[in-house]
Amino acid sequence: MTDKIVGILGGGQLGRMLGASASLLNVKVVILDVGETGPAKQVLAPLSPTLAHVDGSFADPEKIRELAAKVDVLTIEIEHVDVKTLEDIQSIPRQTPLAIHPSPATIHIIQDKLRQKEHLLSQDSPVSEFCPVDSTEESVRSAAVQLDLPLMLKSRTLAYDGRGNCVVQQVSQIADAISALGKRPLYAEKWVPFVKEIAVIVVRTIDGEVQSYPPVETVHKDNVCHLVFAPLRGHDPTLPQRACAIAEAAVKTFTGAGVFGVEMFLMEDGCIFINEIAPRPHNSGHYTIEACETSQYENHLRAILNLPLGSTALKVQSTAMLNLIGHSSSMDEITTTTNAALAVPGATVHLYGKSECRKGRKMGHITIVADSDAQLRDRLRPLLQSLPSSTPEEIDRYAPAATTPGSGFSDPQPLVGIIMGSDSDLPVMLPAARILDRFRIPYELTIVSAHRTPDRLVQYARAASTRGLRTIIAGAGGAAHLPGMVASMTSLPVIGVPVKGSTLDGVDSLHSIVQMPRGIPVATVAINNSTNAGLLAVRILAAGTPTLVTAMNEYLASLETEVLDKVKTLEDVGWEKYEVKRT
Repeated sequence: MTDKIVGILGGGQLGRMLGASASLLNVKVVILDVGETGPAKQVLAPLSPTLAHVDGSFADPEKIRELAAKVDVLTIEIEHVDVKTLEDIQSIPRQTPLAIHPSPATIHIIQDKLRQKEHLLSQDSPVSEFCPVDSTEESVRSAAVQLDLPLMLKSRTLAYDGRGNCVVQQVSQIADAISALGKRPLYAEKWVPFVKEIAVIVVRTIDGEVQSYPPVETVHKDNVCHLVFAPLRGHDPTLPQRACAIAEAAVKTFTGAGVFGVEMFLMEDGCIFINEIAPRPHNSGHYTIEACETSQYENHLRAILNLPLGSTALKVQSTAMLNLIGHSSSMDEITTTTNAALAVPGATVHLYGKSECRKGRKMGHITIVADSDAQLRDRLRPLLQSLPSSTPEEIDRYAPAATTPGSGFSDPQPLVGIIMGSDSDLPVMLPAARILDRFRIPYELTIVSAHRTPDRLVQYARAASTRGLRTIIAGAGGAAHLPGMVASMTSLPVIGVPVKGSTLDGVDSLHSIVQMPRGIPVATVAINNSTNAGLLAVRILAAGTPTLVTAMNEYLASLETEVLDKVKTLEDVGWEKYEVKRT
């Protein structure tokens, strides 16, 4: 693949996963980290004495120079490195120039969070209000006047996984906050009442081209990333595109190649603020190993080695990542969850091989892939239940139990939407629900009137795909506008059900559906036949779900059996005594 040797400053879990990807590309890697059995060194055996890993701190100037002498390309798995040493090394003439990615200038900006925010602000990236402060009560009080309370007091350097952050709710808490942050250089941020935390992984080439992975939702617990969900769901269909645009624009302002993790806050009004940027593979991108065409780790290597980037597209319908965080000095709790994961289809366990388990330490992660959001939550639920820190409320929030078929309530993670313009259409639309119950397909059933609730119609149709729906069954009553209007505002397949009204026997509705203008397709079934609408929805879903093909074949076989049973009964009792059952 390449004869260039890559050196990695840091040998933790990110270095371990970088090393695993490097082995698949036959890329030689040398690690700088303390000890001989760190996570990354465990998976990379040196091919020769000259490629032996370096034992020492990734912040030690001499050890950094020792690593640089062995390799052609230097990269990082943690940004808290000695930038001055990297700059000095880069300036030394060599027969083959040493490449450092991302550039020391980028690392210099990002490793100081105040400097990072000032840089982003200067480049017109959206950031919340902030200001520098001294580690004194008087200075923080001034910041409280400027930014209001509550505010976030943050360490400018050496902060990660929530360490180095402190919320100041009242002036009386300032002294304790400064003490808790260890009198390190600080800055203050205006409190941001976000509704969701999101992230985008962006890979940047040596030439400055950028490519982003699908945006994700991140869920933090005790200031540490707990869960990651992809793709990003919500009612705003523009959100994924806007998030990628903001992340890519920010990454373009830096220099050097590699992967960048862009953490952001989503506000109630849809506004997005950048929280922080990491100049390396990121926790929110672990899922890409199993769920994307090319993992963030492989693309990081491709970028820094000037190889063609791989596709960042999802290759599954739905995925989640669960961090395995230490609960104590024992691995017992982690083992309980990993053992549970081994029994879950689509779950992949990653343990980092860390020598010591500690409360709050990242010990591994589990990725789950699934055919749908509903299936994903069903697979995630037992894993959350296995965690000693999980509460019933948390489990129901992030992995809600599926609705019991026939319960009469919508599923929290529907694949099919059944909508009608009036409750008078319910008797006609219920057979579609019965079919979906039979095939155990999650659905929602609700009223969306094209004329009486036009705003609700627009919101429902435009947000359908980004909420995870795959198809929509729409009842068409008197005016019969619902299926067509929905089809004009969603990319999902729409199936219209002509509903027989008090006049014209539903023929008007049928004619309305089948006469949609070119470019706005709407399927239709017979008048009042929502059973076929449900079956058609199943067949649409079956195109990407092989198990549904099997289930549909079994259903068709049951229809044959039903007819043959009637044939036999007719032969046994004769047609004079045969009773026809109406459905």
